[in-house]
Amino acid sequence: MSAVALNYPSQSLRISSIAVSTSGITRRGRLARSLVVLSLAIVLGAAFSMKAGAGAVVTHTDHASYVSVVVAPGETLWSIASDAVKVSGSSDVLSMVDAIMSANALAVPDVAAGQVLRVPA
Repeated sequence: MSAVALNYPSQSLRISSIAVSTSGITRRGRLARSLVVLSLAIVLGAAFSMKAGAGAVVTHTDHASYVSVVVAPGETLWSIASDAVKVSGSSDVLSMVDAIMSANALAVPDVAAGQVLRVPA
């Protein structure tokens, strides 16, 4: 606390100042502001973690074995699936394409040269 004394010839006047925070916000206001910022940080953190797939539940129903195949220049997913069908003895190329896409989490059947794919054996 500080005091200001004004001395006039006829009288002495003493004014006591009250400590006020520089931001002008009360303790309750600072607490409310902190809670809002904290809740906003939690919501943003949850949104980013969901976007990153941190909350995704991955379940595997089959324990199939996979072979890693490096895509050669000019190869397509269909040609890789047809080669895999010949090796496995199956006859359905389309289901093999779907199996390769789901095993590698591909949204579209586009592959690039040098890409490593997991192909069901």
